[in-house]
Amino acid sequence: MTVILMVVSFDRSYYSTYGHVEKLAQEIKKGADTVEGVEATLWQVSETLPKEVLLKMGAPPKSDVPIIQPNDLPEADGILFGFPTRFGMMASQFKAFFDGTGGLWRTQQLAGKPAGIFYATGSQGGGQETTPLTAITQLVHHGMIFVPIGYTFGAGMFEMSNVVGGTPYGAGTYAGDGSRQPSELELGKAFHQGQHFATIAKKLKTAA
Repeated sequence: MTVILMVVSFDRSYYSTYGHVEKLAQEIKKGADTVEGVEATLWQVSETLPKEVLLKMGAPPKSDVPIIQPNDLPEADGILFGFPTRFGMMASQFKAFFDGTGGLWRTQQLAGKPAGIFYATGSQGGGQETTPLTAITQLVHHGMIFVPIGYTFGAGMFEMSNVVGGTPYGAGTYAGDGSRQPSELELGKAFHQGQHFATIAKKLKTAA
């Protein structure tokens, strides 16, 4: 059995208040679940904002997805990380989670494990490429193997008539003012990422 963890930031600020990253994660899990012998599990990182701040922001109730701790990561055969964007980089809640993986880094417990990235941005210039590019540094220091989707999604990677999130680095979506929801094409790309990643993670485990 190949075990894949999907660690998602459901922080209660702008991009995820409306569930954009969560919707991508659900589709990625569906895609991963189509690969025989793969078990995909959804987790979220801890919120770092005080409850008083969340209330002032009008944030919705916390998701019931279980909270992951850094020491849970070594149990996985592959990990997909998903988060909203802040100024072209991952949200601070997720960076805080990575900052807590120092013990794993010292022992290189994640080295050799496949990892992927998916994300949501507020606009076309909000970091669809800079977010995964800057996030890859976290994976590199842990010695993880970055698995992008490349152009394996086919014609869906070349859509020009509509606004479409996602890049060769991974699935993505645009939140806009929060009212825009992931399109069918974006959800299809997320499903494909889950399937593609799960297939590679399974091959790597089988070859080990």
